Amino acid sequence: MHKLEALNRALFLQINAQPHSPQWQIDITLAIANDLIYLIPAVLALMWLFGDRRWREAAVRGCCLSFLALGFNQLIGLVWVHPRPFMIGLGHTFVEHAPDSSFPSDHATLFASIALTMFLAGLVRAGLLITLAGAAVALARVRIGVHFPLDMVGAVGVSCLAYALLAPLWARAGDALMRLIIALYRRILSWPIRRGWLVP
Repeated sequence: MHKLEALNRALFLQINAQPHSPQWQIDITLAIANDLIYLIPAVLALMWLFGDRRWREAAVRGCCLSFLALGFNQLIGLVWVHPRPFMIGLGHTFVEHAPDSSFPSDHATLFASIALTMFLAGLVRAGLLITLAGAAVALARVRIGVHFPLDMVGAVGVSCLAYALLAPLWARAGDALMRLIIALYRRILSWPIRRGWLVP
């Protein structure tokens, strides 16, 4: 465990930005670390509004998986608090962040959950897009000093575990949930659907 933590810290120091790093690099890194996450709701909304049944099911399953995985993160944080780098005076931090547990990363968990869902639904291009964006966010959040590299590895592990637990539940109740959500969607957005602006 001590060797793993030593490796974690060493990798962090290799990636973490320095105070003398060019400001434009810091600004881009901060934008990726903080704002690229909005790609997730945008992609899921487009999948639902303009996709067929397969795309919609992947969007809903991805949402369910994300909520489950993020819930696991909260439980892990309650049971085992792993301090963030700035909480132990390690490296340099370029953004304010709450001094809570760093492991696993919520940002990386969200991207991993959606990417895993896309790949297993056969939506490879969407999965690659989310994976590349997630990798950029993971690297950026380590670079600005709020996460360790192994926080990102842990996020992928949590997402895989959550998927394994969700799969049998989805097999039983997924179709019923989809019918309910589609019925609500068609009722609430009936006006633009009738005019052909949205896929029914």
